[in-house]
Amino acid sequence: MTASQFDCQYCSASLLGKKFMLKDGNPYCIKCYDRVFCNYCEECKEAIESGSKDLCYKGRHWHERCFNCAKCNHSLVEKPFAAKDERLLCSECYSNECSSKCFHCKKTIMPGSRKMEFKGNYWHETCFVCEHCRQPIGTKPLISKENGNYCVRCFQKEFAHYCNFCKKVITSGWITFHDQPWHKECFLCSGCRKELCDEEFMSRDDYPFCLDCYNRLYAKKCVACAKPITGLRGAKFICFQDRQWHSECFNCGKCSVSLVGEGFLTQDKEIFCRKCGSGVETDI
Repeated sequence: MTASQFDCQYCSASLLGKKFMLKDGNPYCIKCYDRVFCNYCEECKEAIESGSKDLCYKGRHWHERCFNCAKCNHSLVEKPFAAKDERLLCSECYSNECSSKCFHCKKTIMPGSRKMEFKGNYWHETCFVCEHCRQPIGTKPLISKENGNYCVRCFQKEFAHYCNFCKKVITSGWITFHDQPWHKECFLCSGCRKELCDEEFMSRDDYPFCLDCYNRLYAKKCVACAKPITGLRGAKFICFQDRQWHSECFNCGKCSVSLVGEGFLTQDKEIFCRKCGSGVETDI
């Protein structure tokens, strides 16, 4: 390289006896090199001059003194770190900010440690325990109540109801009949075995019956319409001697006027208002 070739590639100043930098095989004086090629620090926005250490991460650059945790400001030089939303965080700050918190102890579940998830919440494995026996539940079956989670054995011991029909443990919703719990699927009509949990039903001798079976087996029949008299939903009916009527069916056999709350006359199996029944022997 001749003396003329040993000039700054940018300003042409002689570099003989001076410090210089090479870029793509070409020499530059320090001032020109810094002006043309230096990177700018992400933190302080100042130039990272050739005499300073340039730390690079994913195309971004920092002075060594500026390469710090965005939260605690401790240096990240030669230390593990992670990026979140373009911020650099030390391992501890990243764990505190980004890792799950234990639902029980409220402490951070550190990355790499085993955590348990249930109903959208997280626990340390050692915190996810049965509320009664305090033994870790892990991946075993559990039953949840308002005050905590229980292993199946403790739940059955402390809280379980037993179905009056099948005598097995009830772990979810049930039907109460005569102060006894029943599985919904076990609460059946004593006649046709139809499920009654979403149906209207009647009781006879402490046994439940669907309306069809109760009406067929036990309900009295209206003298007028021959349909069953159930008394459901506050329906009223009239009894006289050994006969029954729906209240809307208790009408004069001749003029059909309602006899509810009125005096009436009878002849054989017929009932009459006083006007139509004049001359009838029995007066009620």
